[in-house]
This record gives sequence, C-alpha cells and structure tokens, in this order.
Amino acid sequence: MSAFASLFLPVIAGLILLTVGFNMRDRNIGVLMMWVGTLGMIGIMCWKILEKLN
Repeated sequence: MSAFASLFLPVIAGLILLTVGFNMRDRNIGVLMMWVGTLGMIGIMCWKILEKLN
C-alpha cells in the first residue's frame, strides 16, 4: 500500500465517524463517535508532525 493510501484511509474513517456522530449527536453513541473521530484526526496530525521533525 502506498504512503498516500495508508494515510488517506484513516482520515476518511475519522471524517465518516465525525459525520455520522454529528448526525446522531442526541444519543450517547453519536457523541462517542464524534470523540473518536476528533481524536483520530488530532492523532494523525500529531503523528505526521512528529514524523517530519525526525
């Protein structure tokens, strides 16, 4: 798998979690999905920043 695809798939998964979670925000599972999506996006950004610093 290429470097682009290995980064693109988690980003898409995080965005899908954010989207579905926002649509279900009146339930607990929707809030959890938004948390997981947000933490996934932040984690990917931090990982790429730390990768560039090395």
